[in-house]
Formats: sequence, structure tokens, C-alpha cells
Amino acid sequence: MSSSENGEIAGSVSQDGLQSGLTSRLRTARPALVVVAALAILAVTFYDVPIIHVLLAAGVLAAALLYAPEDVQPGQRKVSQLQEKGRVWPSTGMKVTVDALASPCFLADGKGAIRYMNDAAEKAFGHGRVGDPLSFSLRAPSLLEAFDRATSSASFERIVWMEKVPTEAWYEASLAPIYLPGTSRALPRRPRPDFVLVTITDMTEQRRLERMRTDFVANASHELRTPLASLAGFIETLQGPAKNDPEARERFLAIMFEQAGRMRRLIDDILSLSRIELKAHVRPDKDVDLIEIVRHTADALAPLARDLEVDIEIVVPDTPALIKGDRDELIQVAENLVENALKYGSSGKKVELIVEQVPNGDAQGFAMKVRDYGQGIADEHIPRLTERFYRVDVETSRSQKGTGLGLAIVKHILARHRAKLTVESKVGEGSVFSVVF
Repeated sequence: MSSSENGEIAGSVSQDGLQSGLTSRLRTARPALVVVAALAILAVTFYDVPIIHVLLAAGVLAAALLYAPEDVQPGQRKVSQLQEKGRVWPSTGMKVTVDALASPCFLADGKGAIRYMNDAAEKAFGHGRVGDPLSFSLRAPSLLEAFDRATSSASFERIVWMEKVPTEAWYEASLAPIYLPGTSRALPRRPRPDFVLVTITDMTEQRRLERMRTDFVANASHELRTPLASLAGFIETLQGPAKNDPEARERFLAIMFEQAGRMRRLIDDILSLSRIELKAHVRPDKDVDLIEIVRHTADALAPLARDLEVDIEIVVPDTPALIKGDRDELIQVAENLVENALKYGSSGKKVELIVEQVPNGDAQGFAMKVRDYGQGIADEHIPRLTERFYRVDVETSRSQKGTGLGLAIVKHILARHRAKLTVESKVGEGSVFSVVF
């Protein structure tokens, strides 16, 4: 809320309070004022007192009656004013209390109109104007229903709801009815509370942690079963028939080492995916240069490209390609895409890394493309490429030490960056993976 709006609100409350006080005093002093007027008339008519003296005396007496201290207890005066005025605007003390809370807080009157919101609420749900309905800022139907229950029954309410756009997020709201000092539910004609304090807690991280634990157990138990069974079988063989066979022992130990490496890669990828999902609702806000990320990726994967006899070509503009992002996560995206192109498109002997400008509404965005000239991907596989543990060719994937989680990690990182992944491929001609920011 702006300072000018605060000033207008305070001014209107002060004027209303002054007018209400004068009206109350006039009503109380009316009999005495009638007596003063009668005495003034008698003094002028029967005792020939100058009229100017009578008027001055009458004015002094009237002022004394109107502005003399009331013999009323403070609590009774507040009750009287509130009964005449009805609900008033939030006081400065209430606003200070709301501002001191780290969670988003809304202060709404009994009719559902916003009277105040703290900085955390404006940051999380956008700026709201005083007097707007609460539904303009908080559109969750379950929350609005809870607000109606809190105002109609003057009861404390607590609800949890989920938002699906732009990413999944969970919130918990506490709604507490508030009655101003000197008022209560027992006062006549006051069925609703003066205000309702709506406090919102972001439960997204907690829910994602719970999901991460569940997913990790499910995925790990499924994917680790095969290598664990292999290890157990080879150990049993080495303890039995191959106990004294040096040649078999060397061969089996090499396979066991490979299976242990596979389990390590699986655990690393599952943990990486879980960490990314944990902060999927937090959008990056740092400037990152896509060109620097592309060059870093090409340098990092140059040894793999030499081993596979594949050339990496970089095509980038002369000016920086700045976007909002997380540098480490975007490097992970680029390395996953380029590594897949090197491993599964090595028959084409060339991989292109491209950064270019693309239209993005009225502004300009950027696209990062990874193109290979290998065997390509059949159309029926493309929609499922980003699924967890989905492999086009299981044997080829395992021979290349793939875990089936690379593109799933890419998908979740790009969802956090509000970016889009598209795949174009033709069998025998290669594939193009494009990321549009």
C-alpha cells in the first residue's frame, strides 16, 4: 500500500471519528443547552442585560458543555464509537504486526475486501489494491470457501491446496478472525468479525522432499535390482566353482567392477534428478551467457569426442546470448545433450553446437541446438524420450554406460528455466535437440 493511500485512510478515519464525537456530545449536552438558551432570553427580556454580554456568556457555557471531559470509561467510549461507526480501517499497530511476519499475510474485512497486505504477500502473489476482493489476489476456490466459513462462523480455519501453473506448488493457509478492542461476537448487529488475517505458508519444498524420498526408494529399488543380482551371482560363483580359477576370477571381477560403476551412476543421477525437482518452483534470476556454456561444454567433452572420432563444431553469434538461468544446471543440460549426440550419433562423425536468436513475442529469445548426423530416432520413440529410464535401445544404452535418466534431468532443468525442448529426427539422417529460452 502506498503512503498516499495510508494518509487518505488515516485522514478519513480521523474526520469520521471527530464528527462522531461531536454528534455524541451534542446529543448528551442538549438539555443543558436548552436551559442556557432560556436563561439568556430571560436576562435580555426582564433584566435589560445587554445582548452582547448574554451571547458571550451563553457561548462560553455552551463550549464548556461540549468540550468538557466525559465521565465515561475508555472501554465504554470505544464500544459506543464502534457501535455507531461499525468496522474501521486497520490501525497502524495491526499493520506493523503484519509487516513483521515473514510469511505472506493479507488483512481483509468481513466482506472479503483487502485492507492491507505485507511485502511478502505482494512479492508472492502480486500487488493488490486496497478495496479489491481477496479473490483478485488469491484464486484458490478452497481458500475462498474457508474465508466464507471463517467470517460466517467466526472460527479459525486451516487449509492446504495445490497450484499447477506455472509449476506444481503447495500452500497452507491459516485464517484467523479478528475483533477490534471493545467489540465481541456478543455485540448486537455484529455477526461477522471486523477483520480476517490470512497467513500463507509455502509447503512446496516440504512436499517435494517427501516425494523425493518416495521416488528415490521406488526408482533405486527397481533399477538397482539387476546389477545387485549380477554382483551376488558372480560372488557366489567365485566362492564356489571358480574359486581356484584365476582366469575366471579376473573376468568376473572386471564385470563386477562394471556393475558397481553402473550402480554408482544410477544413484548419482537419481540424486541429481531429485535435487532439481526440489527447487523446480524457484525460477533462476542470474544472467548467464549461452555462448560461454556452449564453449565450456565443447572443451569438457573434447576427450570423449576424440575417442569416438567425432568433430564438435560451434556456431554462435558475435554478441553475448544472455538469459536468466543457473549456470551449473545449464551446463548439465548442454553436456547431457552433447554426450548423447556423441555416443548415439557417432556414425555421422560430426556434432554441431548452435546458439541463435529466435522470435519471442515482441522481444528476442535464444535457442541452443545440438545436431548430430547419426542413425536418427524413429518417430514412435520421440514423445517418450524424456521419461525416466526410457531407452530407445536398451543394449546400446547400457553399452554406452547410460542410465536412462539424462533426458529426464534435462526436462526438469528446462521446466525450472521456463524453457522448451523440441526434438526433430529422421532415421538415417540424424537428430536435432533444440532448447528455446
